[in-house]
Amino acid sequence: MGTRFNMIGIFVKDLQAMVTFYRDVLGVEIIWDGEGPYAEFNHEGIRFSMYKRSLLPDILGQEPSYPSSLNGTFELAIDFPLFRDVDREFARVVTAGAQPVYAPRNEPWGMRSSMITDPEGNLIELGSWNSGAEQAEKAA
Repeated sequence: MGTRFNMIGIFVKDLQAMVTFYRDVLGVEIIWDGEGPYAEFNHEGIRFSMYKRSLLPDILGQEPSYPSSLNGTFELAIDFPLFRDVDREFARVVTAGAQPVYAPRNEPWGMRSSMITDPEGNLIELGSWNSGAEQAEKAA
């Protein structure tokens, strides 16, 4: 068996604001009492967590650097069943407070994709690989 990642962790400036965004805007379930420097979401498939950035230098023994504004170092991707779901979710999360990067569009590689950011500028892709054409053909 090869390497299998167990968790994705984000080091954040404002833990409360980030938890609120991921819980209330994106709908990721979390049980967190608002205490402590660490929050882990209830997420199927891979653990997803956040930790206060201000405490990281003590753990690492050195001062890390962080991107400012739009963070182009990684993305989180959410896959939806159908193309139309991407359009619906993009509109919903932008209305709820997500910052739009680009609106839903069909990519040359066959995906419908859009991008938003969380409050700290981390990229989140909302996408789908399924245009729904197969369902339409079956219904006809």
